[in-house]
Amino acid sequence: MISSSATPSPQPQDKGGRGILQEIFSARMGICLVTGFSSGLPLYVLIVLLAAFLKDSGVDLKIIGLFSLVTFPYTWKFLWAPLTDRFQLWGLGRRRGWMLTTQIVLILAIGSVGLFNPQHSLSIIMALVCLTALASATQDIVIDAFRREILTDRELGLGSSLFVNAYRIAGLVPGSLSLIAADFFPWHYVFAGTALFMLPGLILTLVVSEPQVSLAPKTLRQAVVEPFADFITRKGWGGALLCLIFVFFYKIGDSMATALATPFYLDLGFSLSVIGIVAKNVGIWSMVAGGMLGGILMLKIGINKALWLFGLAQWVPILGFALLAHMGGQGQASVWLLALVIGAEALGTGLGTAAFVSYIARECTPAFTATQFALLSSFSAVPRTFCNAATGFIVQAVGWEQFFYICALLALPGMLLLFKIAPWGADDKN
Repeated sequence: MISSSATPSPQPQDKGGRGILQEIFSARMGICLVTGFSSGLPLYVLIVLLAAFLKDSGVDLKIIGLFSLVTFPYTWKFLWAPLTDRFQLWGLGRRRGWMLTTQIVLILAIGSVGLFNPQHSLSIIMALVCLTALASATQDIVIDAFRREILTDRELGLGSSLFVNAYRIAGLVPGSLSLIAADFFPWHYVFAGTALFMLPGLILTLVVSEPQVSLAPKTLRQAVVEPFADFITRKGWGGALLCLIFVFFYKIGDSMATALATPFYLDLGFSLSVIGIVAKNVGIWSMVAGGMLGGILMLKIGINKALWLFGLAQWVPILGFALLAHMGGQGQASVWLLALVIGAEALGTGLGTAAFVSYIARECTPAFTATQFALLSSFSAVPRTFCNAATGFIVQAVGWEQFFYICALLALPGMLLLFKIAPWGADDKN
């Protein structure tokens, strides 16, 4: 089996490129890549491929819109996360047993969707989609915990960035490859072929070793109560509250600024083809580059400094959107400026996400990783779910340029909290 000990031996200080390259190409980083891909694929099936399938089958747009509600398990996953901290499955351990179970369910559920005609079996498709969402959210819980338990604090930045990048790249399968295949093959072949991309993750689960963690909860009550008690005991009520406020605000400005990106570009007069070419090519690869660069830099500078530097990198492009809106109001918004702003925003998002996910992982205790990680990551999704819903009303009230200034202001509390959350001169936890 591939070793994935929860307490790997400390890496030597890098005194050149060789040490960094060894860490990038280590077995643990390979695990982060494969699990990131397995984690991202089901979500993009739900938000991209499913909508295309239903639309192509003649389903009403209102019903297609209602299908978006199936992503609720991703926000509420902390409710059943204690089960994964407490119970083992199939004799494979707390992490591998749940990973294997969810991956088998995902392969079967995703592969079965295309077998049914939405015009006649919509309820069955809805049931399969709900099962996919539940299994996917549960897989995320366990994979996040597994990643935290096999990485040292120093490796969290690189491991998290590789995971996030693989998560995004997984979207190219249901969001591109599968859509192209749908022009040539029946939908049941498309969904079956898409489901097979889960096999690398399943194979990895079978060959990797279970992390060895002490003090794992022995009762369900411990699994439910102790993660929260541990979090508050370690940080105190004030520190715990500050942590939650920080998690809420750190990415709120960037998230709100991009919530209505496509309507904003259309209002500036850009065509859908131009938006598609620039956003897909400049945006996704800049984000991947930001994630990779962020992970490598965190090996040198640590998580605390990364939260400062990368936070600024995701904050400045919000002002770039304001500039784009200003220039657009004067009829001077060029494609080159559009590409520059989208590229800068995507790069900053990649950097900021790498630092943010690493911070969340660092705040988790190995014995309760699944529950604590699920809680913090769910709380960080609240702005995306609720605050983004208000963006249209704000734009209508104040206009695009003022809207982006508001987004920039909303991002400042998260940056100011860094004085308490991650002081610049303080050492990262080892």
